[in-house]
Amino acid sequence: MATDNAQGPRWKAVLRHDLPASVVVFLVALPLSIGIAVASGAPVAAGLIAAVVGGVVAGLLGGSPLQVSGPAAGLTVVVAETIAQFGWRATCFIVAVAGVLQILFGLSRIARAALAVAPVVVHAMLAGIGITIALQQLLVLLGGVSGSSSLANLSALPAQLRDARWGDVVVGTAVMAILLGWKYLPTKIRLVPAPLVAILAGAGLAMVLPTEIERIVLNASLFDSMTLPQVPTGAWWHVVFTVLTIALIASVESLLSAVAVGRMRNGQRADFDREMLGQGSANLLSGLIGGLPVTGVIVRSATNVRAGALTRASAVLHGIWILVFSVVLVGVVEQIPKAALAGLLIVIGMQLVKLAHIKRALRTGDLLVYVVTVAGVVFANLLEGVVMGLALAFAVLLWRVVKVTITAAPVPGSSRWLVTIDGSCTFLALPKLSAKLAEVPAGVDVTVEMTVDFLDHAASEAIAEWADQREFAGDTVDFVEMGTARMARADAAPPERGQSRKVIDEAIGPWRRTGGTGDAITAGIAAYHRGPAHLLRPHLHGLRDRPDADTFFLTCADARIVPNIITNSGPGDLFTVRNVGNLVPVGGSDVSVEAALIYALDKLDVRSVVVCGHSGCGAMEALYGQVQAGPGLDDWLAHAQPTLAEFHAGHPVAAAAALAGFGPVDQLGMVNVARQVQTLVDYPAIRAGMAERGVAVTGLFFDLATARVIEINADGISGFDETREIAAEPV
Repeated sequence: MATDNAQGPRWKAVLRHDLPASVVVFLVALPLSIGIAVASGAPVAAGLIAAVVGGVVAGLLGGSPLQVSGPAAGLTVVVAETIAQFGWRATCFIVAVAGVLQILFGLSRIARAALAVAPVVVHAMLAGIGITIALQQLLVLLGGVSGSSSLANLSALPAQLRDARWGDVVVGTAVMAILLGWKYLPTKIRLVPAPLVAILAGAGLAMVLPTEIERIVLNASLFDSMTLPQVPTGAWWHVVFTVLTIALIASVESLLSAVAVGRMRNGQRADFDREMLGQGSANLLSGLIGGLPVTGVIVRSATNVRAGALTRASAVLHGIWILVFSVVLVGVVEQIPKAALAGLLIVIGMQLVKLAHIKRALRTGDLLVYVVTVAGVVFANLLEGVVMGLALAFAVLLWRVVKVTITAAPVPGSSRWLVTIDGSCTFLALPKLSAKLAEVPAGVDVTVEMTVDFLDHAASEAIAEWADQREFAGDTVDFVEMGTARMARADAAPPERGQSRKVIDEAIGPWRRTGGTGDAITAGIAAYHRGPAHLLRPHLHGLRDRPDADTFFLTCADARIVPNIITNSGPGDLFTVRNVGNLVPVGGSDVSVEAALIYALDKLDVRSVVVCGHSGCGAMEALYGQVQAGPGLDDWLAHAQPTLAEFHAGHPVAAAAALAGFGPVDQLGMVNVARQVQTLVDYPAIRAGMAERGVAVTGLFFDLATARVIEINADGISGFDETREIAAEPV
């Protein structure tokens, strides 16, 4: 019974959402499949066979449920070249073998590797294909026959313009006008697919024009048009390259389409390996029965999503509708003018050239890769164009990765020179490195600042020899190494790129936990002098006569709290006061906090006062358990007794902390922060600062378990907006 109940809603969803969506996709896919077959030089039925197989087989087996597969414009050029070189039946064999290769991609779980192709090359490849299709079909629209290459088509264009058949031009132009203007029509009209309306209008126009217009010819029914593949003759390496080309292009296009569909469905992830199995199975079957190559097609897939499809049933049903139409309504297909399909394909081809992709390539510095790839695809062939693009993209990547910035200049106000080396320092940088080092005059001391993530033996040796020569001449050479690659390690092992995380760990990780022996303070100071001291020097130089601060920061003496790290602040920002439990004594002989506060307000002109507690506080634990900690500490914790009383009285901060999942001791710690903030607000000096200068008083709580800072308010707790930044001061 449970199964029946589950199947019932599922079938209702299919009937309500997937069935109507499948009809919309069918109406879009039908003219596209026919047009792609004509543009490829393949039998018209081959496009319909591929559409049926892509819809049913890839729809059932693929890993992207809403993706719709079929013949794609992206493979038009390579299929046309393959047919011209090997013949149609041998092309079917190549398509089937490409499908087997795709299945192997899926079984070996390397499908994601197909996404490693540089996006700019993929975008340029599609643009090149689009331009090639447009040039090819422009001759057909003018009433002629397309040539074997883009150069041939361009050469034949002037003569064909003189001999244009005006009937074909009118039909093709009308189709293009409908397709381009459809988006400007009212929404209700645009519910009907533009390609269907354009092709029907073209067919109707061809019937009334007083001139002969060439139409599509189907030599047999869909089933009669099915042909068995034939093993290609000729050089096998040509066959292998063609198989690999079709498999890779079909795979990349399908996976990119699956990613796009996932984004349209709120990030729904596709199973890439299963998608390869589905696409490979579809291509294997399509090739065996005489169909074009199959890929996931973004135009049909996007239409499917926008039409409201929820499951893979829509893709499967669209394939079934194409099969029924192709068998029952063959006569309708034969009424479609070739010029109408040419107009459709010209628009599709030009839509593959996206201005957004060109702008992105310009922004990212990849415009040259884009242009070279497009030119290669258009004027050579698809494989050569893609190889040219990938080679250039790799060269650009290599140049960017090994790029190193080297400067040499005197330090202002000093006789010392500063040499900076930033990036990947390899043997490729030796000419530039030696030239910059030669700029440093003799008789001056030098600081070499190295922010290097890769350092090979050749570069390390060149720098070391230069430093030895200068020191032999009596100069001093100091090294400051802040990158992940260090001079001392260059000769110890093969070079490898360092990870930035290691530098961060060295900067903020506690040396007490490293397990080393010896004087940690001495070793830490030495490491500071080798690295951060050099970075701090210019900042401290500007602060040497400015003892002012931005914030008075009262926090616990616990060694795990590092105020400058959790506030992302630097020297001169925080005037920090620490004591056990971050308490503000009221009355009595201890006026340490009050003295520091008055000094900060009157002498340092602070504009912010902060109290920061933390989780796992030993003082709060002793206070909560009323532990007798001994003389001195018991007297100090007596200042926190009002906090304990408010906690037991049901302070709203404690309730908010409990709701957030914090334990009693941490709840008490948050109440303590709220209590100390209130104590500070009651100070006359604070009240005067708030009234006269807008001094702000804030409570913070640092959760050690999550390394996050929480704001403590008078009646609750809250997180911080992580997108906030310090506003620039007005000029």
